Amino acid sequence: MKLSIVIPVYNEVATIEQVVRIVLNTPLSIEREIIIVDDGSTDGTRELLTSLRETNNINVIFHEQNKGKGGALRTGFSAATGDILIIQDADLEYDPNEYPLLLAPLLDGRADVVYGSRFVGGTRSVTSFSHYYGNKMLTFCCNLLTNSSLTDEATCYKLFKKEVLQGMELESNSFALEPEITVKIARKGYRIFEVPISYAGRKQMEGKKIGWTDGVEAILTMFKYRFFD
Repeated sequence: MKLSIVIPVYNEVATIEQVVRIVLNTPLSIEREIIIVDDGSTDGTRELLTSLRETNNINVIFHEQNKGKGGALRTGFSAATGDILIIQDADLEYDPNEYPLLLAPLLDGRADVVYGSRFVGGTRSVTSFSHYYGNKMLTFCCNLLTNSSLTDEATCYKLFKKEVLQGMELESNSFALEPEITVKIARKGYRIFEVPISYAGRKQMEGKKIGWTDGVEAILTMFKYRFFD
């Protein structure tokens, strides 16, 4: 068994090296590969990642122009060779040391997909009112449209058996790729588990890139792939 860790990166020179170090040092019972997709960074991230290209089990891919998080993820997914794929953000909001907890339902055969939930018992930083309830609204809309009971649709930590993504034709280039994936997973009837995770949220001034317009796009994406795909 091999875990492919897909890390989309855009202007994260301050954190990407530490994230990679933590990922490499996280104890796992299975083989791992790291796929980093730089999405046209302009802050020195690309130069830093160039030095990591020679590191064992790290595959660094460069987009010459920014395509969006979804575009970077699609590139990473297509390059992955593992039996299980996980999305890892390039900041320090999510802790790779929780990989073993996330992997457990997949490795013991209970799940096809695992989401790490920030709202079911893990420790987390207090975020803004708009961010907290924006996440709640996105999750509510997703559950309503797919007859699901997720608690955190917008989480970064999503794990998939390779065959789950192999059977999907993914289209979104923005943050909307993740609600697209969620709706398509629900429609296909895959077994989804949630695992509580910790969360150290960033603020906009600290480099957080998602905003309210991305939330609107996410809801429109859910409707599109629920009713018109």
